[in-house]
Amino acid sequence: EVQLVESGGGLVHPGGSLRLSCAASGFPFSSYAVGWFRQAPGKQREFVSAIDWSGTITDYAASVAGRFTISRDNAKNAAHLQMVSLKLEDTAVYYCNAHRVLPPRDYWGQGTQVTVSS
Repeated sequence: EVQLVESGGGLVHPGGSLRLSCAASGFPFSSYAVGWFRQAPGKQREFVSAIDWSGTITDYAASVAGRFTISRDNAKNAAHLQMVSLKLEDTAVYYCNAHRVLPPRDYWGQGTQVTVSS
């Protein structure tokens, strides 16, 4: 069974930090790119960050660049999103995505809530 399970969300004050984790199972994780997306109430899901299968190429949305860091550990079938200097507007449900182009596969986790509030 394919599973992506996010963890690490929670309530944090502005300026605080959180580290999200994504645990994968049931598919060859090291062959997949991993992305983090988020969806705030009343808004569409948006791209946050991505990392290629090897961990050498990363990408960030402009809104989080310099504050968030994506990483992966293929030996542990896991990916992480380190978030620092959190802002109120970072509040959202954060989703982990695993994606492969050939053959095309796309998996999603169930999401983890991040709430930034004073």
